[in-house]
This record gives sequence, C-alpha cells and structure tokens, in this order.
Amino acid sequence: MLVSVSRKEHFNAAHRLYNKEWTDEKNTAVFGKCSNPNYHGHNYELIVTLVGEPDPQTGYVFDMKELSDLVRAHVLVHFDHKNLNLDTPYFRDLNPTAENIAVVIWRILRQRIDPKFELKVKLYETERNFVEYPAAR
Repeated sequence: MLVSVSRKEHFNAAHRLYNKEWTDEKNTAVFGKCSNPNYHGHNYELIVTLVGEPDPQTGYVFDMKELSDLVRAHVLVHFDHKNLNLDTPYFRDLNPTAENIAVVIWRILRQRIDPKFELKVKLYETERNFVEYPAAR
C-alpha cells in the first residue's frame, strides 16, 4: 500500500536568467525581462512529496515535522531571501531556472532522505507556472 505525503513550504528569492556565453541582446531575446541585469524576484511555493508505505507502528509514511525540518535546514536557509545567482553556490555556474532550482532541491533532499521513499519536488514560480521533478511519465 503506497501513500503519498506532501509538505508545502514557501520562500522568496531573486535571480537572473542568462547564459554567460551570450551577449546581453541574445539573453534578452531568449529570456526577456527575466534577464534583467538587476535581477527580479519570485514568491516560490515548494511542495515536497514522499511516496512510501505507512509504518505499521506509527501509521506515518514519514514524520511531517521531520520533513519540514529537513526542508528548512537544507533548502530554505540557503534560498529564502537570497539572490540565487550571487548568494548560493548552486547557481554560480547553473542558470537558476525553475527547472534547475527544482532539480537542485531534489538533489539536496535526496542525500538526506532514505532511498526507500520516492521523492518528488514541485516548485511554483508563479501561481500559473510550476515544474515537477522527476517528471511524471
């Protein structure tokens, strides 16, 4: 019996989408206003989902307080109220698109959550734009 449990968190962060190999003109053509050299920000909504079997003793798939603590300690502390390009080592050489942010968060958490649990990350960049990793097939 597999059950999904999810924890929703929130963080605010600034970023700039650009390719260092391109001119400002090409970056603007590809990324539009998201390539503003002075950066721009988002109010991100993060949903972390674990899939597993409920423990017969607790009934929990995973302790949600523990999941919240993991996300806060290993993701939010590094991303919330930060400039992702300048303040985090994760995006010094990686364009901080929503897709890349979701993958980075997944990798951070995967190191800390038992592999017996399937891990999914859903990241809302806006109310209407979101990404999921890994992608559903």
